[in-house]
Amino acid sequence: MLATVRHRGPDAEGLECLGPATLGHRRLSILDLAGGGQPMLTADGTLAVVFNGEIYNFPALRRALEAEGRGFRTRSDTEILLHLYQKYGVDCVTHLDGMFAFALWDRPRRRLLLARDHLGQKPLFYAETARGLVFASEVKAVLASGLVPRDIDLEALFHYVSLRFIPDQLTLFKGVRKLPAAHRLVYEQGAVRVERYWSFSCVAKRPGSEAELTDALDRELQETVRAHLLSDVPVGSFLSGGIDSSLVTALMAKASPEPVPTFSIGVREQGFNELPFAAQVARRYRTQHHEEVVTADLVRLVPEMVWHLDEPSDPFGVGVYLVARLAARDVKVVLSGDGGDELFAGYDRFAGQRLATMYGLLPRSLRRTLMRQLIGLVPESFGYKSLAQKLHWLNEMSLLDGGERYAASMSFLRFTEDAKRSLLSSDARASLAGLDSTEKILTHFNSPNARELIDRMLYTDLMTRIPDHLLPIVDRMAMAHGLEVRPPLLEHRMVEFAASLPGDLKLRGTKLKYILRRVAARYLPGELIERPKQGFGFPLARWMRTDLRHLLRHVAGESRLVQAGVFNHAYVEQLVEEHLQGRRDHNFRLWILLNLEVWHRLFLEEQSLEDVADWIERARAGHEPGPTALLSA
Repeated sequence: MLATVRHRGPDAEGLECLGPATLGHRRLSILDLAGGGQPMLTADGTLAVVFNGEIYNFPALRRALEAEGRGFRTRSDTEILLHLYQKYGVDCVTHLDGMFAFALWDRPRRRLLLARDHLGQKPLFYAETARGLVFASEVKAVLASGLVPRDIDLEALFHYVSLRFIPDQLTLFKGVRKLPAAHRLVYEQGAVRVERYWSFSCVAKRPGSEAELTDALDRELQETVRAHLLSDVPVGSFLSGGIDSSLVTALMAKASPEPVPTFSIGVREQGFNELPFAAQVARRYRTQHHEEVVTADLVRLVPEMVWHLDEPSDPFGVGVYLVARLAARDVKVVLSGDGGDELFAGYDRFAGQRLATMYGLLPRSLRRTLMRQLIGLVPESFGYKSLAQKLHWLNEMSLLDGGERYAASMSFLRFTEDAKRSLLSSDARASLAGLDSTEKILTHFNSPNARELIDRMLYTDLMTRIPDHLLPIVDRMAMAHGLEVRPPLLEHRMVEFAASLPGDLKLRGTKLKYILRRVAARYLPGELIERPKQGFGFPLARWMRTDLRHLLRHVAGESRLVQAGVFNHAYVEQLVEEHLQGRRDHNFRLWILLNLEVWHRLFLEEQSLEDVADWIERARAGHEPGPTALLSA
């Protein structure tokens, strides 16, 4: 199990057998390089802990505990967990500010406590087996225990193909569960108890004028970034050239006595290069800037990305993987701007919801008939955010309201509930009868913790996309290179602060991230703040019609999930042919199908990375498929 996650902690390994419990740890040394080894035990050996992450309020907690007469043997933030547990028991987790996943063994009580941070920055998976509880930071380490069979969880698959992420406690592996963000698990006397220890609300709003709230946000950001610099090794910054990472970099430079190492990548295939904007910020704050233009052969990276994620990859992850590889040559820790779009409304779809409402003033009968026909005549360009896609989205979303519209918008480019009826075989549909992925969204959208439309959307994202999509990708793609990423904007007190701001300070008309832009204007050039959001992308839809056309036909012809009786072969073939012939842009759906094939080969068939990579190369070249193994569902 430890060997499987060596990449997460390349500096040291520790193992302790403690009666009925065994704890193992791979270490990435950041605090107390000499004395912070794990597993860490109390002096009397009654408590032991293994911990991944950083506790940012560790200095204040330590001072308070020392004032009570408690002694510390190390300078590590790991030791604080043992003292807090001695004082508060399982409620120790409620006193922590940071990103963390830890396991603490209480030997006298024969109790195991697992806990995961408030937003899910650090991962933790577990499985109940006939021989007890097994847990790890990655699913592949749980599987390496040999205690859990490698079977697909069809419920997780059902939701993934719609949502782009796997919700709640689910994983793609039957019997392996994800400890959700802001939850703790207590395993005692053979029983598992999982409970939430933190939540937040967008209902109560902070008083103050726009100017006062802008000043308050500025102060909060400065304090949060300063706390995230806690380290005994240099801390760098991912600098993309966008508002969020540029602002974090500026605040780091203000708080750091030494020049901040910054890291940026450019990709030749992108239509717009953000490196000049990143370099502009680097010059202004005199950072130690590192940049690299890379040729990202996206599909060649897929097997390694899937292996590190334990689930299908996402094109967004390629950027993180490549910039992490660059940064890991010089530092062990970086800060990122992740979370700015989800806290302050930075995506087009937030403004798009309002546009859909305005467009909905047209008679519904007109939108259902004539407008659908007219939009269908718009040729598909197969470009990023094409006009045809935008018009289809606007028309279809205008036919829905509220939570139903927002839930539908998440799956619009992937597999809607209707599309899944075509994708899944009759047997698979029967076994999944009654499931509905929109409920995974509506349960948060309709929560009493948010009232305004913009708050409902942001709250839903923070409860779903952040812990189950964005943060797992960032963690796994960076830890693939032994690099720790800290996103200050997703510290839970920062989330609580942002939730308390009025909605019209986040989305002002169609102006995205209004108040964050006002703060950023104090630190960054105006042209950077006002330019359109670019993001990190690839011409995937076009590649699929050219360089990847043979690969797609192999995916359809050799689909393991078709062979296993899960997917409908005729529908998969239809998607591929419609895309190749230019009738419809299915690139998001085809990406999902390709990744599921790679995942199946790596994890269920246990093929090597080399074998899967070879399959991709042969398929791209148009070679005939080899003999097909007989598979069962």
